[in-house]
Amino acid sequence: MNRNTESDPRSVTSEPASLTNSTGEEKMEVASEQSSPTLHSRDSGFFERGIKTMLSIRKSKRSPNKEKGKEGTGTWKGKRLSLRFSKSYEENKTTICNGVEEIGEKIEAKPVQGKPLSVMEINELIQKRQLLEAFASIRYLEDEAIAERDAEKYQDNPQEFVRKSKDVDLLYNSITNAIQSIVVGTLEHPNVEDTMLTSLVTLIACEAAAHPNTGNAAGPGSDLLGTPRKWREEWREAINESARKRVLRIPMASKEEESSWLDLHLGFLQKQLSEDLLKIKLSVKKCYPEEYRVCDTYVEAFHKAIASHLQDLSQRPLEFNELYTLLDWVANTYHSELFLGHPDLKPEVKTENLSLLLTPADWDKLKNDYITSAKGKIKSYFGNILRLEVTEKWEKEVHPEVKENLYHSSVSFDIQTIIGEHTKISGTISRSLEMKMLELCLAELHEFIPRFGEEFVAWSTARDSPIFAPYFVAYVNSFHDLASGLETVFKVNTEELQKILAALTRNFTNIFLNKLRTKAQPLLKKILTKDWILATERPDSLALAVSQFSKHLQHMREPLGQELLRDIHKYMVREYIMQVIKPRRKMNAETQQQVSEKMNQEARILNNTLIDQGSDSDWLLPAIHHIANIIGEKKKDRIKEYVKELCQDYPDIRKEHILAVLALRGLGRARRAAIFRQGYHVLESPDGREDSTLFAEIDAPVSISCF
Repeated sequence: MNRNTESDPRSVTSEPASLTNSTGEEKMEVASEQSSPTLHSRDSGFFERGIKTMLSIRKSKRSPNKEKGKEGTGTWKGKRLSLRFSKSYEENKTTICNGVEEIGEKIEAKPVQGKPLSVMEINELIQKRQLLEAFASIRYLEDEAIAERDAEKYQDNPQEFVRKSKDVDLLYNSITNAIQSIVVGTLEHPNVEDTMLTSLVTLIACEAAAHPNTGNAAGPGSDLLGTPRKWREEWREAINESARKRVLRIPMASKEEESSWLDLHLGFLQKQLSEDLLKIKLSVKKCYPEEYRVCDTYVEAFHKAIASHLQDLSQRPLEFNELYTLLDWVANTYHSELFLGHPDLKPEVKTENLSLLLTPADWDKLKNDYITSAKGKIKSYFGNILRLEVTEKWEKEVHPEVKENLYHSSVSFDIQTIIGEHTKISGTISRSLEMKMLELCLAELHEFIPRFGEEFVAWSTARDSPIFAPYFVAYVNSFHDLASGLETVFKVNTEELQKILAALTRNFTNIFLNKLRTKAQPLLKKILTKDWILATERPDSLALAVSQFSKHLQHMREPLGQELLRDIHKYMVREYIMQVIKPRRKMNAETQQQVSEKMNQEARILNNTLIDQGSDSDWLLPAIHHIANIIGEKKKDRIKEYVKELCQDYPDIRKEHILAVLALRGLGRARRAAIFRQGYHVLESPDGREDSTLFAEIDAPVSISCF
């Protein structure tokens, strides 16, 4: 195809001058200069000179050259350079962005005289950021090479055409690099260079107009002359690169240097990029036409850069607090008014159409890592609760506090605080994470309660501490509060926890009762001994020993406190009677009187003590009194009346019990049999009381014969 016509926008005069006729210096390759750092210099050029140069070329195109017809002189002669602007662009030589004068004849231009610029000279213009002027010269070289190619000038010397094509391509690439450098440097300086950016927009528009055929892509092995350079896309990629570099340059201390390294890093990231976006909104945006969507482009670029950076951070071996910091920043900070949603950035910065900051897979991994890490954290927190109880309370024997007449322990409050705080902060991330955290806390609690119980039992077994009973009561109260709080505050099913707490309470109660028995048994075994009869033991000794334990139950939450007091009350009366009815030597009348009085006195003291402490088992008091009266009664006929009263008050009494009491009184076999037949009557439990079974739990002496 012959392109050497006037209608072809890339046509030249019939005798184009080749740049190969210039000096040897003009023939040097540009490839070696691509790696030179000077190509990326940020020195500002005077872009308007490029426009003047293009206009001067147009004027020279309209002026006849006096030396027309001569080749190889190195002058422009009669050549003309078409800038290949589209018709619409030529018709709209208007402002490219705010404050830019119309491109065209309004700019005073001087004709360019002399020879065209060499490759080296054009490259120097690019280094000086005089890109419009450099672009005009490159276009001249490009049009000239196309015209000569179409005129089949290089049939005998194809290497020369390759060289020219390569020069043009490398020069265009140099401008591409300069564009990238300018865009990347836009946010690096305190002030935005408006002139440079507006000229950059002009340059991009000029190139698009000069190469309008966007589908004219070069195939493999072909030259790139006349093909679109897609500088608008390069501009967009440069913004992406700028965002990536700025995100990666945010300060980040090592974990060894700063424990809160991630929180500080995200704070710096948030501050720096907020300032960048505000700068883009206020200063950068006005340098571009609306069609560039500058704010949207920068936001999308920063979004991609941050997403990539966070993905890398999430792959690190993060600890619990670091995982939460990252989750919280993504879920709550990123879109909030603290960052992208800041009022100062509206309405230019929009976040509605941004993709997920982390992929669903990365997000799920982050949450799973958080829960896994939380397991060790919760276990550690619960362990600290136990450690403080041991070191600060048990070992120092610090008495528990009393609140509203109840022994108080902070264990329940501490546990609920730990669960509440962790579920709350997890809930700020997502509802599902909140539920996972609650499930984790309950699972750890189910393991902690038995471990706590084992430690308390081991401590109480190893030493006879006066604070055992108070803490036994305090912990029972606390565990009740714990179960109630979890049900009401956290709305969880505590059925499994209730079973664990019930088993723990039974275990603690057994230890409590065993300690009470250990204190009471030596005193019970002295009943009816010589020392006991001779009153060497105080009558309140037994009550005082029991009271060391029972007095604390009045500070236990009902109904368990009162139930336990009933058990203690019954236990003491039952054990007392068992000691009394054991087979013994006969007592004389004086001794019988002493025993009766002592038994009545001790029974009253013990009963009053327990009743005062909260027991409601006053039905137990007559049991010892009836037996004491039988032992001390002088009139044998009166004895059978006491036996009747005993049977009436305690219908579960058996004949072995009555015969044992009568034997203690010193009655013979026949008399015992007669009184038994007259006084023993089987009755129903009075008032239907199921708890009035006392003697059924007392073993009768096997050596007492019925008759």
